[in-house]
Amino acid sequence: MEEQKWVHEGLITESLPNDMFRFRLDNEDLILGYVSGRIRHSFRRILPGDRVKIEVSRYDST
Repeated sequence: MEEQKWVHEGLITESLPNDMFRFRLDNEDLILGYVSGRIRHSFRRILPGDRVKIEVSRYDST
């Protein structure tokens, strides 16, 4: 059974080491996240100020 996730849109506010990013969601929450999947394998450049869609686990929303 696949884990269910919430999908939010937000803005990258800060780039951190090891492909980690700090995101500000549209509801003004700050979360820490990382890039995974197809984007990581295709070496896309992601910079602060970019708008992205974020999948957040229902069990840990931080």
